[in-house]
Amino acid sequence: MRLTFEEMAACLGVELPENTAGEVRRTVARRAVTDSREVTPESLFVCIAGEHVDGHDFAAAAVEKGASIVLATRELPDIPVPLLVVRDTVLALGKLAACWRERTRAKVVCVTGSCGKTTVKETLYSILSLHGKTVCNPLNHNNQIGMPCAVLDADGDEDFWVFEVGISHPGDMDELAGILRPDIGLIVNVGDAHTEGLGDMGVAWHKTRLLNHLAPEGFGLVSADYPELVWKAVGTHVPLHFFSAHEGVAGNSAYFARYLGRDAESGNGRYELCLAGKTCRAEAPFLGTSGAEDCIAAAACADLLDLDTEEILAGLRKVAALPQRCRMERRGGWIVMDDTYNANPLSMRRMLETARDRAGEMPLVLVLGEMGELGKQSAQLHSQLGRDAAKVSPAAIFWKGGRAEAVRAGLDAAGYAGPWFTIEGKKDFREGWRSFCASAMNRGEGLILFKGSRSNRLESVLEVFSGIEGDGGNVL
Repeated sequence: MRLTFEEMAACLGVELPENTAGEVRRTVARRAVTDSREVTPESLFVCIAGEHVDGHDFAAAAVEKGASIVLATRELPDIPVPLLVVRDTVLALGKLAACWRERTRAKVVCVTGSCGKTTVKETLYSILSLHGKTVCNPLNHNNQIGMPCAVLDADGDEDFWVFEVGISHPGDMDELAGILRPDIGLIVNVGDAHTEGLGDMGVAWHKTRLLNHLAPEGFGLVSADYPELVWKAVGTHVPLHFFSAHEGVAGNSAYFARYLGRDAESGNGRYELCLAGKTCRAEAPFLGTSGAEDCIAAAACADLLDLDTEEILAGLRKVAALPQRCRMERRGGWIVMDDTYNANPLSMRRMLETARDRAGEMPLVLVLGEMGELGKQSAQLHSQLGRDAAKVSPAAIFWKGGRAEAVRAGLDAAGYAGPWFTIEGKKDFREGWRSFCASAMNRGEGLILFKGSRSNRLESVLEVFSGIEGDGGNVL
């Protein structure tokens, strides 16, 4: 961004004293930060009072590092730079981001979904970057603080903005989409996620709120594979395009992907894409039907932004694997699939299918953790997870966190009779793994999947496994 103190004040409805010097009015900020350790010269430092830390206490340190303007909820007499005082700094941050969005010439894409939205965002970024100057929000900086800060990091002269938004509570989508006012609202999928916080309206209703905030002449790009999502999207009465990764509904979509299996040489997934009548073969570092959904969501969006097919295919090939998101490496005789970033019922089901597909005839071991924020549906959804896990015929299952009884009940109902270990931390996992290694079920090789919600911190258990099994290596 490049906003002056005077422009920020006007955006936020803050009246400056008439005697405010012209030099002060023209003070510029080029980015926004909420952590004083991340301040660079000409930053706007946004003071946010959190549960444990109050950003106001770090304003002076931010100024020492070069912050040129401070946004706060109270007067800070000792701050020697222009100060904007507002009632709510988070809402003010969003207003400033909305102001900056109005000044960009970029085509703005907003990506949301219950799982895979970060992957789709990064994939679309990979494609669009081949065509023009593109920015996106880093990893999962997709809430009321991270997303506006990412918007304000943009220069404003880009060709494309690609931003994901994540929601946990009613009203979140209206706040975030209202800032972006996207030219394309891309909804990748819907499933049970954050149901405890979102209430009774349903995930699809909250996701499709995105479509109520499109820019003039904007349109929605929506998966046709989720009937409730389609119904809610159509009900918004905005222009819509659809994509699909399932044979049964492909005929109703201009954009379709089919998974063709894993390439033995590169290890990537191979896909057949249909892009509004154009058929082509693509390769990307994804596997299975979930990979097909990721590919076609990004490819369809790029096609609607008038990129040519060769650019789309090249962008798909160069996507990099993201940390803690289906990242694979070899440890001893085991292929490790690290998907420890987060989990919900839809992403769990997808990853179980992907792990089984990648394992092939090799043994598959599951290290899973409790799925959070599911509210009153939690027991039922964990029981279903047990049934889904049994379907992929695992050689052993390790479970960390609550709802173990519900998962076990689902496993029993589906006829799973293999090893089952409940663990609380590193020590339990180490003992359980040694027990498994001594059993007849262990062949000393296979694929092991680590997946759970953030509260489980399964990456710490993965560290133990890596220490036991030895050095890593690339996996094809």
